[in-house]
Amino acid sequence: MKITKVEALEEIAREIRTEIIEEVYQAQSGHPGGSLSCSDILAVLYFNQMNIDPKKPGAKERDRFVLSKGHGAAALYATLTRKGYFDKELLKDFRKVESILQGHPDMKKVPGVDMSTGSLGQGLSVAVGMAIGSKLDSAGCRVYCLVGDGEIEEGQIWEAAMCASKNKLDNLCVVVDHNGLQIDGRIEEVAGLVDIKEKFESFGFYTLTVDGHNVEALIGAFDTAKHKKDMPTVIIANTIKGKGVSFMENKAEWHGKAPNEEEYHQAIEELKAR
Repeated sequence: MKITKVEALEEIAREIRTEIIEEVYQAQSGHPGGSLSCSDILAVLYFNQMNIDPKKPGAKERDRFVLSKGHGAAALYATLTRKGYFDKELLKDFRKVESILQGHPDMKKVPGVDMSTGSLGQGLSVAVGMAIGSKLDSAGCRVYCLVGDGEIEEGQIWEAAMCASKNKLDNLCVVVDHNGLQIDGRIEEVAGLVDIKEKFESFGFYTLTVDGHNVEALIGAFDTAKHKKDMPTVIIANTIKGKGVSFMENKAEWHGKAPNEEEYHQAIEELKAR
């Protein structure tokens, strides 16, 4: 069922963030910063935009989602369980050896995961292939691919972008989680990445820039993308790494670090107070 109320979607995003902290704390391992930054994006996609049915996870006509920044798996798992793909109790086993919920998503084990990801830069190529496939067999599905801004330093991203443009993949929507930080610091300092909008435009993409934590703005951008013809769309979502937890926000060190007990309780209290 499509949820249209902004307040309801904001509450879902808050629940996703809470589950992210629970997962990473229990595992004492994971990537909280970039998972928290993309929670609003996932809430809008899974509960307002995508044509999906958890009771039919393999339906041919379903929309596809590729989490190219696979280290954000905690956010995806929290979203999938909230959508009803699997039992919430499984989140307690996040990143444990016997668990299906590994540190990066596995399409062969986790219901609702359309592509196994983790090697950065490769997800967009797969998404492009899915979009081409949908065109060839007239399945009519849309393909969404979430990439990190640090990830798009990878050359394969731009090879895939060229292919998407050449094939006029108007059923492909790329979302850049533009939180400005990667594991080693600010993106412009690590590899000199600037002018993301202009780069995608030069590769033949229709570009939109939004506040990645504004649910209403995200809905508007995704709706606009659906009506754009003969070219792929990229939504550059300006976000905050660690969004929702004061001591994690805009801190590169929370890219891949678990909170201790005191930090965990503070994070949960802050998220529940929102």
